[in-house]
Amino acid sequence: MSSQITPQELAVDPEALRASVREKYREVATDPQGAFHFHTGRPLASLLGYDRELVGALPDRAVESFAGVANPFSLHPLGQGDRVVDVGSGGGFDSFVAARLVGADGRVLGVDMTPEMLAKSRETARRHGFGHVEFREGIIEQLPVEDGWADVVISNGVLNLVADKPLAFAEIFRILRPGGRLQFADIALGRTVPEQAACNIDLWTDCIAGGQSVEQWRELLTAAGFTDVEVGPPVDTFGGAPGEPNARSYEVHGYPFYARRP
Repeated sequence: MSSQITPQELAVDPEALRASVREKYREVATDPQGAFHFHTGRPLASLLGYDRELVGALPDRAVESFAGVANPFSLHPLGQGDRVVDVGSGGGFDSFVAARLVGADGRVLGVDMTPEMLAKSRETARRHGFGHVEFREGIIEQLPVEDGWADVVISNGVLNLVADKPLAFAEIFRILRPGGRLQFADIALGRTVPEQAACNIDLWTDCIAGGQSVEQWRELLTAAGFTDVEVGPPVDTFGGAPGEPNARSYEVHGYPFYARRP
């Protein structure tokens, strides 16, 4: 399956959007205690309901640059020995969580496009003995992973930042084995972003303009060929964060999603 969207139909230029995203998340990698429009680190992991014992066992550098929007592990567990791809792996938090869940017989492959995030996650893996975790440079629309390799694909707060979502889901479908699962977390909007605002890259990088309604996420998954779609309960991801006013304006919440490749 492939994207049916032409470059002229995209709300923003994909390369300009990627450059803006890289700039924002470069700061999250190099200055994780800085001021951002979203929550980060251990407080965010607690807010999103991650297992406290598991997160507590991770080193600070594996957690401090975490900037997800919900818990992709909440709807279905990972299995021992699973092969997992973390799409948009950032500083590696979800990859390291997955590594603990799949055990030494599993493998985790993180893919990210921000050099500073890749450097951080690779160094964390090296320092702390995550020998079954690897990080590769790449973009979601062209994943550096072979066909059918993954048992599970995870992602957290990243797909809303992709201009061509049908192409992104087609790539995820491609790298999953038949019967494999997609478990991602992302934002959903209760109010539609006006067309003029949808062209604002700053509103994209604030995790607003690229969001979909829950039903639109379902439609994207179904169009890509996924089945058995499930949606978990909403999370007030931006509550108390500097980005809360914008999030309230568009009724933004984080959700976990699950789907299966037949």
